[in-house]
Amino acid sequence: MEFEKRKKATLGRMSSSEPDKSPKGDIDTPLIPLLQTLNSHPSYFTTSSCSGRISILSTPTATAKKKAKGGNWVFITHEPADPFSIQNLIFPLNPTTKSTTMENLVFRFEPLIIAVECKDVYSAQKLVSLATSCGFRESGITNMNKKRVIVAIRCSIRLEVPLGNTHEMMVSKEYLNYLVGIANQKMEANRKRTDFFHDALLKHEFLAQPEISTESDDYEFLNLNQDLGDKKSSMITNELEDIQLTSEIKDDKSNGVPEPILSIKPMVITGESVEKLHLWGHSTCTLEATKNPKSMLVFGGFGGIGRHERRKDSWLLDSVTGELQLVDFLSTPSARLGHTASLVGELMFVIGGRADPGNVLRDVWILNTTNNKWKQVQCTGTEFPHSHRHASAVIGSNLYVFGGIHNGRISSGMYKLDTRNMEWEEVIPLGQKPSPRHSHTLVAFGSQLFMFGGYDGVKPLGDFYSFDIHSCTWKKEKMVGSMPYARFSHMMFVYKNYIGVMGGCPIKQHYQELSIYKVGSGVWKRIKLNSVGEDLFVRSTTSVVGDDLVIVGGGASCYAFGTRFSEPMKLNLLSLVSLAEPILETNNQSNTLAENRSNLDFDFNLEDIYGKKMVPLLWVLRVDKKHAKPTKDILKKYGWLDAERKVYTQENGVHVCFPITKELEALYQNKKLDSSDAIDEVNNLNLQEIFEDVSSARVLDLLAALGATTHADHVVKVRKVSSSPLKVMKEAVASLLNHHNLPTTLLEQLPTRWERLGDIVVLPVTSFKDSVWDSLGKELWLTVADSLGASRVARQGRVSPTGTRDSGLEILTGVNGWVNHRENGVLYSFDATKCMFSWGNLSEKCRMGQLDCKEEVIVDLFAGIGYFTLPFLVKANAKLVYACEWNPYAIEALRHNLEANCVADRCVVLEGDNRLTAPKGIANRVILGLLPSSEGSWATAVRALRSKGGMMHVHGNVKDSEEDSWTELVSKSFKEISRSEGYNWEVSVEHTERVKWYAPHVRHLVVDIKCKQIES
Repeated sequence: MEFEKRKKATLGRMSSSEPDKSPKGDIDTPLIPLLQTLNSHPSYFTTSSCSGRISILSTPTATAKKKAKGGNWVFITHEPADPFSIQNLIFPLNPTTKSTTMENLVFRFEPLIIAVECKDVYSAQKLVSLATSCGFRESGITNMNKKRVIVAIRCSIRLEVPLGNTHEMMVSKEYLNYLVGIANQKMEANRKRTDFFHDALLKHEFLAQPEISTESDDYEFLNLNQDLGDKKSSMITNELEDIQLTSEIKDDKSNGVPEPILSIKPMVITGESVEKLHLWGHSTCTLEATKNPKSMLVFGGFGGIGRHERRKDSWLLDSVTGELQLVDFLSTPSARLGHTASLVGELMFVIGGRADPGNVLRDVWILNTTNNKWKQVQCTGTEFPHSHRHASAVIGSNLYVFGGIHNGRISSGMYKLDTRNMEWEEVIPLGQKPSPRHSHTLVAFGSQLFMFGGYDGVKPLGDFYSFDIHSCTWKKEKMVGSMPYARFSHMMFVYKNYIGVMGGCPIKQHYQELSIYKVGSGVWKRIKLNSVGEDLFVRSTTSVVGDDLVIVGGGASCYAFGTRFSEPMKLNLLSLVSLAEPILETNNQSNTLAENRSNLDFDFNLEDIYGKKMVPLLWVLRVDKKHAKPTKDILKKYGWLDAERKVYTQENGVHVCFPITKELEALYQNKKLDSSDAIDEVNNLNLQEIFEDVSSARVLDLLAALGATTHADHVVKVRKVSSSPLKVMKEAVASLLNHHNLPTTLLEQLPTRWERLGDIVVLPVTSFKDSVWDSLGKELWLTVADSLGASRVARQGRVSPTGTRDSGLEILTGVNGWVNHRENGVLYSFDATKCMFSWGNLSEKCRMGQLDCKEEVIVDLFAGIGYFTLPFLVKANAKLVYACEWNPYAIEALRHNLEANCVADRCVVLEGDNRLTAPKGIANRVILGLLPSSEGSWATAVRALRSKGGMMHVHGNVKDSEEDSWTELVSKSFKEISRSEGYNWEVSVEHTERVKWYAPHVRHLVVDIKCKQIES
């Protein structure tokens, strides 16, 4: 227990704003993946580390009376060193006055070292053995007592050479460069050993399932290196009902068949900060039977704005408008997480949870949603245990609770609360009882409860149970199809006659998916979610409101990356039915089974599973892959290929299955070769000759000779006819016009092109201009938004010709114009109704971002929201940028973007006219990004450059016939300006960049002007 406490405290410090007490102050970035891997194992955690470094250390010299102590880094890097930077540091061109204190200078290379605390000696020996085998031969146990076992992972490829002292260097420049070269070689060898060690950890399965203590603290610690949707996480056993028969038909991807995808969108939250919903372990109830049927009540959880802690706030979230408001009650339940909230009529019941690690709750609170009053109730009957991370669901007036952590132990207990008389009863079930678990999910459907997943203290669970409240019987459901992978802390919901499972831990690193189960079918299907963000749907909540699924909260602590929360999201479920509908229906029950079961190492009888005869409705013709081409040509020639279904492969591509018509199935049934001549014809098959004079009966013989056999199509891959977004929008708007008896000629005003800015679809200024459209009001814009899959719709206006170039964008539907837009790894946030944004400048922003500006000071005279300022800081690593801007809306966005991209400490924002505010004599590079011309600030740019000169990037709109003359004019003008400012510069055009067409025959050009001091 002491080990777990120390681990929790250490990892908590790693997640803090100051994770490292070393002089450097933070964790070495190259080491983060390796540290994550070690820290994800239940037997280890790291206490200190260094990825390897090249340094020059200055230490005081010892005197006769006093021993030298300490020292300072003159130079340090955790990457290969630049020999010229070190040479300029040790042998400066303009040396300053020598220090009165003499200090020794030592050049060093130090390889990786990691201190790891181990749970026991066996774990330590195991880690040391692996480390030494990977080249870290100096590794060993450095401390071993009753309390702690510490391992040091290290090797001996060190280098330490005295250079002299601060008064006299004992080495030459050439020898110093030689030392840097050796150190860089050692740094590369160190990196290779580190990568090899990390790979060995993963291959030797040190990366266990994510550690979740049964003490269940407030955090989920995630290992982001592992895509845990793999075989290690599947809960496949030897029992027939547990086997995932279809396993996801992997041949689809090789054939280029698109997978079904649902779009999930972030909600725009108004009224309160969205950070108020940065929670996990909370509860959410849809208030469908109350006066706020489209709203949800969010209670408790861990997180929130400011300092993250357990909460007792109640938030009302409108699923339609996104309005969030705090509900103020006279008395409320105590702060908690890991509780459940269930709605019975107009009453919301909150049960249990945990107030702190030593205070697990068993209380029951009721919120009357009519008068907004909380009340704690005393229940009779069986004593309900102190419990958290349990699951609950309501059928009628009874509230059922299963599992969780009861009094510190993972439980399989089941309790029922009769909400009419507030009496608890322990349920003694029959049938196939589920194992103990916590962090699972439970939903109600009719008179049944359905439960999926959870964590049993060792591994995530992937089993699926139903409970009949009349017979009081648990049943482990038999499943086929693409079953959801084993997980815990996930979400489950009911929509119509479907049950959905999504999110949870272990996480899917590369994408999110939704697993759908049609009640009564036994069939699961996975649908990929097209998410715009990197969401952590761990300990989130779902609420079905109409046809929308609203996801609130969720997140995790990701070791060195700190705490991450998910944004509120919304998913429209209308298209779910068509994507998830099982294909075959026999006696009103789906019998969908995957034909690729032959890949499995066992056989089974369908009648044993379903207890009845299956009657196939659709058929395929199966042939060996080598005969696929002639078979397909024959089927197409005679009209026997069913074009509404897709071709697919089986047994890892050995066989190809062609969907065929009922006509061919009837003709080909029990077909046998009528003549051995068919085999000879197959061996010398010339389809062109055969098609000219061969009868259909003869062709059937040829198919039989090819080894073609008919099979029931249990996969049934329906070929979807894709519709363009324009066609979808036209159909939706046409329906709206017909409904309002408006002429369909208005459809001619629909745009054929539009742009996307974050979650806003921006329509051209010429669209929907007839005043008749105004009569449709908001209904029109909601229709357009839905048809284009957008959260907000706007119409472009003309950019203001004023000096501030204000945007003319008009928001047609949505709350406001603030938008997040990511380009080339840079995040831009701004109010699109106030600030202009140009999509066409991406190539130029990328070009600027590819420059090496590590040692450069840059002046951006027309910074805007950070169009070029941000690429210079984020991508080009500029030392410092002075950003000049006079539009207050752009300045607001610029400051926000500097913080959002974590570069505010390297930027100085200068508000006002750059001719008055721009700095002088300090810039290596100046940006003049104003269109149509920046000529008014050319003299300002020259004054901003250093006396030695530098580079200027001058933007302008130029007629295509005048490009050369304009470039010459720019160069000549800067020569004259530099002379008038007293500079003796050589001014030349280094490059001309054609960015985009601005208008017919007018280009947006950028000319790179190089200014270099002429040596006298």
